[in-house]
Amino acid sequence: MSSLESFPQLWLQIALIGVCLGVIVLLAEGLHRYTSTDPERVRKVVHIGTGNVILLAWWLNIPAWVGITASILASSVALLSYKFPILPGINSVGRKSWGTFCYALSIGILVAWFWSINQPEYAALGILVMTWGDGLAALIGQKFGKHPYQFGGSKKSWEGSSTMFLVSYAVSSLILLGVHGNIWQSWAVPLAVAIAATALEAFSWYGIDNLTVPVGSAAIAFFLTGLLLT
Repeated sequence: MSSLESFPQLWLQIALIGVCLGVIVLLAEGLHRYTSTDPERVRKVVHIGTGNVILLAWWLNIPAWVGITASILASSVALLSYKFPILPGINSVGRKSWGTFCYALSIGILVAWFWSINQPEYAALGILVMTWGDGLAALIGQKFGKHPYQFGGSKKSWEGSSTMFLVSYAVSSLILLGVHGNIWQSWAVPLAVAIAATALEAFSWYGIDNLTVPVGSAAIAFFLTGLLLT
């Protein structure tokens, strides 16, 4: 009986997340169609906005199947949008990139992994490092990047990479402090996460950093925290 009673509540929670995602996508499409906003900035509206939904999923204790299903649907739409103009505001960046597909795929992988072991905070950490770190690094790098460098054929700036490091450290610290409290591990582990995330973001051919950064960051935080807390 309790499961039947919780069923409508679950759908209300799913509807809330759906509305949030819908508003973000509509905002991005509106910016693309009716303003002269740079396409990369339009993408970052979606990139940063949608990633924060993982916090709602974590706090509302949304079942894993919801996140996995959403990831599969979003990945499918992303693949179709490369061939058909389904979401031009999200993919029109003037360069070949699998970023949107990798973004959706990474969410499914992290939800499947960390929801199954009842540690969703690491999924949130990985996704938010990608969301805020990678998103702000790209914006700062484009606007203020005066000191470029090349890493494995990928062109970056020191300003953007510094932003990636600082934001990744801040995001990781906040999550680990919230979960484990003010212990030295909550400050030390984010340092390793930030270094790894910055390196993975620098090596970002065709948008694969939207997969390597969140999965790599979450994995490092998970294994290091487990090792240092035992």
